[in-house]
Amino acid sequence: MSATTSAPESVPVDEVDGSLGAGFHDYTARVRGGELGALPAVLALLTLVLIFTVLKGSVFFTTFNFANLITQSATIIVISMGLVFVLLLGEIDLSAGYAAGTAGAVLAVSLTLHGWPVWASLLACIVTGVVIGVFIGVIVARLGIPSFVVTLAMFLGLQGLMLLIIGDGGTIGVADPFILSIMNGNMSPVNGWILCLVVVLAYVGSTYFALMRRKRAGLITQSISVWGVKGIALAVLLGGATFLLNQERSRNPELTSIKGIPYVVIVILVLLVVLTFLLQRTAFGRHVYAVGGNAEAARRAGISVANIRIACFIFCSTLAAVAGILFASKDNSISPSTGGSTTLLYAVGAAVIGGTSLFGGRGKIRDAILGGLVVAVIQNGLPLITDKSGIQFVVTGIVLLVAASVDALSRKRAQSSGRA
Repeated sequence: MSATTSAPESVPVDEVDGSLGAGFHDYTARVRGGELGALPAVLALLTLVLIFTVLKGSVFFTTFNFANLITQSATIIVISMGLVFVLLLGEIDLSAGYAAGTAGAVLAVSLTLHGWPVWASLLACIVTGVVIGVFIGVIVARLGIPSFVVTLAMFLGLQGLMLLIIGDGGTIGVADPFILSIMNGNMSPVNGWILCLVVVLAYVGSTYFALMRRKRAGLITQSISVWGVKGIALAVLLGGATFLLNQERSRNPELTSIKGIPYVVIVILVLLVVLTFLLQRTAFGRHVYAVGGNAEAARRAGISVANIRIACFIFCSTLAAVAGILFASKDNSISPSTGGSTTLLYAVGAAVIGGTSLFGGRGKIRDAILGGLVVAVIQNGLPLITDKSGIQFVVTGIVLLVAASVDALSRKRAQSSGRA
């Protein structure tokens, strides 16, 4: 397979003098050529945070609200991570929200009504997601029915399946301490700092060894100075976040102390590392990008396009099942509305806002996190400014439209500059 189909985004070009100035010049050249990456999402996130801090800083920019943003965005982020897989193929999954609800319903019924051990209920939840993904993937890949039609049918069908699973009760409570702690529990401050240190060292070490390996192989790579700046920036960002989350954020600390990094952050970090490795460092990942870039060329190169499509839909629904667990933990229950309403729209919007292309072939797992945070900031900040819920939908829609426009324009720019 050619180098252009084996990776979605080129590695930054090494500068002759290895200076930061040369690295910045190379980066701006790639941006002008249409390779925007996560830049629009980062700028949107910083702009929104600045606006809400200026207007309602006493409420918005607090340790309590900072932690709330993380838990508020977690379910959307995880569903969006799964959607990245199908969007990379140029496909769509409209059933991901209700796949999360259906898998969550299986978890709640088996755990609460039938008394299964928590590990068995979690396994049943994940298997439900896998089965849904296999069903969708086989119909799309083997029968050739457009994913829009298939997943729209599943969107409707899974709503009915949820009602059948839950029964007449309407809502099933979840009281297992382990499940509830995922979204509601926090690490100790010491363990939070240990996690921060491990993440920074893992990133710095892995990127350094990858850089050295490419240099020994005589391949183009980024300079040591750029690598160092990225490592320092990550350390400052994570260190600041850890410091804020380790502050007391209980409104009545004498009765209940609330501080530390939420456990759900570990879930998101594990998914980020594992899925990023899968897409960026394995043959499967390279095949996904190849199929998304040009399915016919991928087929002629010997890639099983149908199997790749099936696998991506399985990943999407399985990650939706993980989100179902988070729904059960966050709400302490599962209801027929779980995963419905605007869940899917926000999840798709998060992936696109983060930088994943609607046209396929371009995107990363981190896009789901960046886009999910942008959506969460809008959902969290706008009610502090206005009590009109309609404004929230309008603003979110505008942000999504702008993100899609940037995606289309950057793709045209990349094609005209020969970088696509």
